[in-house]
This record gives sequence, structure tokens and C-alpha cells, in this order.
Amino acid sequence: MENESPIDGASDSNGSSKPHEEDVVAIDELRAVYGRMKQELAKVIVGQEAVIEKLMICICARGHALLMGVPGLAKTLLVHSISDAMALEFSRIQFTPDLMPSDITGTDILQETDQPGRRAFEFVRGPIFANIVLADEINRTPPKTQAALLQAMQENQVSAGNHKMDLPHPFFVLATQNPIEQEGTYPLPEAQLDRFMFLIQVDYPSADEEIRIARETTGGQPLAIEPILSGEDLIRYQEVVRRVPVPDHIYEDVVKLVRMTRPSLPDRPDFISDWVTWGAGPRAVQYMILGAKARAVLHGSYLVRREDIIAVAEPVLSHRILTNFHAESEGVTSAHIVERVLASTQEG
Repeated sequence: MENESPIDGASDSNGSSKPHEEDVVAIDELRAVYGRMKQELAKVIVGQEAVIEKLMICICARGHALLMGVPGLAKTLLVHSISDAMALEFSRIQFTPDLMPSDITGTDILQETDQPGRRAFEFVRGPIFANIVLADEINRTPPKTQAALLQAMQENQVSAGNHKMDLPHPFFVLATQNPIEQEGTYPLPEAQLDRFMFLIQVDYPSADEEIRIARETTGGQPLAIEPILSGEDLIRYQEVVRRVPVPDHIYEDVVKLVRMTRPSLPDRPDFISDWVTWGAGPRAVQYMILGAKARAVLHGSYLVRREDIIAVAEPVLSHRILTNFHAESEGVTSAHIVERVLASTQEG
């Protein structure tokens, strides 16, 4: 089955406000699977329900996610646990300043052949050839190596030397960044940030959750996670998500919302021209629609609603809005700007 990127295959020709009967059954199945997955993840992950939901939205929408959080918040464990619950092949890449592109994609190695004295080059695949790839501390490696992920994230293909190979389906890149340690790091360029569907902020646990962490992680061995979802079923559910109906006014609201972030347009709010250098592009529109479809399904809805759009607006837009010095001097972040834009559209 062809695994289209959201940019190349996000069109919705759905004229009906109701899904087909078989899609209704699949939506109910996926909602039940999601409930069981949360139960399995709770065996090793304390709290982080909002983060888990956003990751599942990305996976169901065939998107990639960038997790931002300080060390020690179980970001790596969470991603690994999700791959276990889905019975998917998991690969972890620890990004370092000396990491080369071939360390990710693979390289040709001279090997002995069946014929004595004769050698030939054989391509050895790198860790990118997995269903879920954890790019740990992605901003710790130079842009040349960061760029090795671009083709994989956008086209689900890898080019290495004379080789051009398809990546396995399904395929997701879940990357992490440390927001407090900036020395020796290489910030991701906007073109690569735009490839991530969501920027997910991973916050500290609550006091009660931290007490649970202390109790449950300092004793015996943690419980094993049982696989809930196969790769074949996930691909089928992804197709169902893309067929979720979207009312015309939702399309209009999303386009209006994204266009309000662009300071060059005449109908933008005054605070946009004061604080924003560059706004979100058309990919934000597509990801908001796809994210809203996935969230609607996970919440048991057969139709995208405005609350689904509001829920995915911040993780879709926050890394696509470039603030200026004026905003930084006033302590205004892109997340604050998204809140203001949402409030403006609700008032309108």
C-alpha cells in the first residue's frame, strides 16, 4: 500500500457529512484500541496523557512529532513503549556532533563474495530503516546530518550513493530536543521544523504523579507491555482517518486561522505585525485538518468539530510562527500568539 505524505495526498473529496458504515465500525474499533493502548502504556508511563494523545494523533495522521522537554521526563521510554504496544520495529538514533549522514541512512561495505578472492560492495542499511525512529536530541548534530532525515520524513525514501530505497510502512520520526541546554547545539532550520506535524511540549509531572513515579519505578521489574496494534491494522486505520468527513465551514475556519498568523497579509491582527516575522504556511492547514480528523476518531466522533481544530492548533502552529525581537523582549512566545489568534477567531 502506498504511504502518501500529508502534503501529496491530503485532499478530501468527501461531500458527505456522514462516514460510510464500514468506516463507522473501524472508527469504533480504533477508539477501543486507543483505550487499550493507554492501559498498556500506563504500566510503565505515569501520567503524560496529553502527550500520549498528541503522539497517537500524529501516528494516526501519518505525521512526525518533535518532543520538547527537559531531561528525565521519560520521552525516550514513552516512544519505545508506544512502539512495543504497536508491535512495530523501533530504532533509536542518538544524535551527536560527530554523527554522519551515512550513520543514519547506511553505507556500502566491502564484503567477501562466494567466489574466492573476489569482493563486492554491499549496502548495509542504517537505523532509519524502522517503523518508529527516535531521533534523540536531534539538535545536537550539524545541519548536514539533520538533512539526512528530510527526504525520509517527506518522501518515505532514502537515497544513499547509487541506492534509492523505500522505507518500511508505517514510518514515523519522533524526535526530541532539550530546551534548556543550547551550548553546542544546532537549531533545526525552519524547512525541517515544518516537516514535523506537531511540536509537543513535555512538562513536569504533577506532585501526585511524581509520588507514583517514586513508588512504581524504584521497586521490582516493570510490567511488560503487550502488543495491541499491528502495522497492517494501523495502516488500515490511517486510511479511515483520512476519510473522516469535514464540514465546509471547518475548512474555512482553518484557512482563516492560519492566514491570520502571516504579518504580510492586510487582514492580520495588529499583534501579529508587532510580534511575528514569519507566519505558518499551507502545510499547517493540511496538518490541522489531518490532526483534527485523527483527534475526532480517537474521541469517538464521526465528524470533525471545531473543538478538534482548537485542540491541534497549538502543536501544529507553535513551531511554524517565527517571532521577532519585539516579542522576545516582551516574553511573548509563539504559543501565546496561537492563543491570541484562537481568541480572535472566536470573537469574530
